[in-house]
Amino acid sequence: MYITRQISCIYGLQEITDRIYPACTKDGAMEAPASFSADAIRNERVKLLRSIRVLKREDSVAGQYRGYCSTVGVAEQSRTPTFAALKLYVDNWRWKGVPFYLRSGKSLERKATEITIEFQRPPHLMFSLSNSAEITPNILSICIQPDEGIHLKFKVKEPGSEQKMRAVEMEFHYQCFFDGAQLPGAYERLLSEAIAGDPSLFTRADGIEAAWSIIDPLIQSWEDQSTEKLSTYEPGSWGPLEADALLSREGRRWHMNCGMHEDCIEAVSKQSTDPAL
Repeated sequence: MYITRQISCIYGLQEITDRIYPACTKDGAMEAPASFSADAIRNERVKLLRSIRVLKREDSVAGQYRGYCSTVGVAEQSRTPTFAALKLYVDNWRWKGVPFYLRSGKSLERKATEITIEFQRPPHLMFSLSNSAEITPNILSICIQPDEGIHLKFKVKEPGSEQKMRAVEMEFHYQCFFDGAQLPGAYERLLSEAIAGDPSLFTRADGIEAAWSIIDPLIQSWEDQSTEKLSTYEPGSWGPLEADALLSREGRRWHMNCGMHEDCIEAVSKQSTDPAL
């Protein structure tokens, strides 16, 4: 049986403190509820949040993009982070020992919401390869925004008698498959559920408290003037180098597999800018 090696998530221009509760940890890792009722779903979400191990300062990176303190209305010596990267663990039977990596920030290269699951390499290779490093983990990416879909990356053997491997990719994106069909916006879905009286998508009070109990000590530490300075990064980049080091020290890296399909860029861009939509 193969187990998950790591789960990493990337979030776009959102409030950093809200990112502890998104699909990456709640819907991406929670146990299946006993029923599809709102209470059953939200009970599982809260149960998951309460299983998250207390975060350590060394397992986090707080950053601020260069020039932020020159923004109108921002204090010159502001220590408010505009970027955060976290490593966390869920201490339950299913996810014991599997690291979850989250990063979120403002003024990044682009706005994206993505969940990436990197599967564990098999403990034994049956094939005789000249370079066993050619066998890299399979990677499943769930693309949430802006190009909703699924992306799968894996290795296959090339045709022929030689043991050569090649990376291949399979992907599905709604905008491509359904010929640019307009997908419901996030708030459109929420308003529809509110009108229908279904609270499944809304955060319950105990869920908010559980999420803040995880992230609040870190926020206080980042804003403490006596602690080390925030990491800096250039606007338009993917964040500070320290965020990459958070993973590289364990032989891992961030994945971005949900880039726009070239054939769909025009259709998506038109929908996002058309005032009639």
